[in-house]
Amino acid sequence: MVDYLIVGAGLYGAVFAHEAKKAGKTCVVIDKRDHIAGNIYTKEIEGIQVHEYGAHIFHTSNKQVWDYVNALAEFNRYTNSPVANYKGELYNLPFNMNTFNKMWGVITPAEAQAKIEEQKAAAHVENPQNLEEQAISLVGTDIYEKLIKGYTEKQWGRPCDQLPAFIIKRLPVRLIYDNNYFNDKYQGIPVGGYTALVEKLLDGIEVRLGVDYLADRENLSTLAKTVVYTGPIDAYFGYKLGALEYRSVRFETEVLDMPNYQGNAVVNYTDAETPYTRIIEHKHFEFGTQPKTVISREYSAEWKPGDEPYYPVNDEKNGALYQQYKALADAEGGVIFGGRLGEYKYYDMDKVIESALNMVQKVLG
Repeated sequence: MVDYLIVGAGLYGAVFAHEAKKAGKTCVVIDKRDHIAGNIYTKEIEGIQVHEYGAHIFHTSNKQVWDYVNALAEFNRYTNSPVANYKGELYNLPFNMNTFNKMWGVITPAEAQAKIEEQKAAAHVENPQNLEEQAISLVGTDIYEKLIKGYTEKQWGRPCDQLPAFIIKRLPVRLIYDNNYFNDKYQGIPVGGYTALVEKLLDGIEVRLGVDYLADRENLSTLAKTVVYTGPIDAYFGYKLGALEYRSVRFETEVLDMPNYQGNAVVNYTDAETPYTRIIEHKHFEFGTQPKTVISREYSAEWKPGDEPYYPVNDEKNGALYQQYKALADAEGGVIFGGRLGEYKYYDMDKVIESALNMVQKVLG
């Protein structure tokens, strides 16, 4: 019998296992997929590290977390600067002076601010109640209509006036000429991909792939004193209170016989007519010069059983249902629930690591 059975070889499970091993504990890690690293899994195609489950750009302001990942891998200087394509018009993201200049011809921050205020006043938005009103109050109607509305409705499968305002509250809006999407102090991509980083975390730990914990829970739980569960919390309890809602993503990936397809790692398609939300060109994450390129089109979809759950739908109804499941989880002896699915929470990678380190600290002291 080992100390910990860790269900899920993604970032949370791998960090927990790594730290537990360092503390002299024994672990077995299982995953129902045929690979480690969860959704940050990268696979080499044509010499390019392909992000199989969508773009993952590491960013953090937590120096402890930055030092932690840099001890496992060398990070490059990649800066996330997406481009928005609206019916062939290209705009810089996040919304900054380059965006405002292209949209309105304004030159100074004062002119940009005045334009936003003018459009906000015309829309009579004073106390935003939903995502649409919140977006207009941040950037005005033109930017909302061209660069937010279509993209957001494709991503969430709901009209913007039916989505909560908080989804867009953290949207960066800058009155400077700066295309860096994130405000964090540290940013980059691990050279050679994320899978190699997770391999380092799991070095010397028994990993069993293609093992579905929920299908054989009784037997597998006898392997360890404590289970660390990183799968969907509602699935653990057999959906007995009802299913939590997620958005899923479908990817169409292809190899192209050309060195450069779109000139940027991330291009968002913000009109409603284009069926995909964005195209990722993976080589640009590592400044690749390979003769071929690999692109992935991302299609957002409503989650249904059997699909991969990506984004929790953190509205009021789902939040209330999660609290009921959390009460069950808190009462469940010998099981630790963690990570994006175990906590029904949209987590950036640095926050997953932080959460796992905090949990190890809590249980191991």
